[in-house]
Amino acid sequence: MFQDNQGPIESFEFGKYTINGREHMKGVNAGKDIRLMGDEVSEWAERDGHGLTPDMITGVYDCDVEVLIIGNGVHQYLQCPDIVKEAISLRGIPELQVLATPEACKEYNSLHRQGRRVALLAHGTC
Repeated sequence: MFQDNQGPIESFEFGKYTINGREHMKGVNAGKDIRLMGDEVSEWAERDGHGLTPDMITGVYDCDVEVLIIGNGVHQYLQCPDIVKEAISLRGIPELQVLATPEACKEYNSLHRQGRRVALLAHGTC
């Protein structure tokens, strides 16, 4: 689905990321739903179901993020309602992109390599 040897996200397949040489999937490392800032990857454990709520957006505030990318799944089933978008803006993140997860990975790498302060919250399945 997504391949980029220059990384930091080297590949993404349904439910599986390779980031800086480490695999992340259900039960392994950060799992299938991830939070990525710089080269630091962690589990995005707060995501639940297919409708985001403001309290599911975690670990990205007060971190000087200028672009937040939400990977809303391979088939874009994860919904990001306006109330979530407004909460992100009110918390000081000036730009939000909601993309299918393969495209979100590609955009994250591009912005990261440009030196932008970017964060990614990505759902790795549906």
